[in-house]
Amino acid sequence: MRTMLYVTTFLGLIGLAFWAYRENYDTQAALDHVEDLHRDIADARARLAILKAEWAYLNRPDRLRDLAEINFPRLELLPMRADQYGRVDQVAYPVIHPLVVTDPVDVTSAGATQ
Repeated sequence: MRTMLYVTTFLGLIGLAFWAYRENYDTQAALDHVEDLHRDIADARARLAILKAEWAYLNRPDRLRDLAEINFPRLELLPMRADQYGRVDQVAYPVIHPLVVTDPVDVTSAGATQ
């Protein structure tokens, strides 16, 4: 009986060692995957910063003004003026009507019959 206990304990120990070995490699693989994701995110952020810089460079007001003048016969773009905007007093705000309850309904438990 004692031999059976030793054999069972030894097999259990081997099983736990195998499980720990596999968990270690699974954990290392997951950490490598996370590291790759962090690297990809950093690369994407660097690309985004470059794209934002290019966008800011291409949208310079002097450059856009020159392009509008060069392409005026085809696009007919004019510079914006202050009189093209509306004033605050010209904005039509919606009229807020107060809520009038004409036929109230009792929804409390005090009015319920049992």
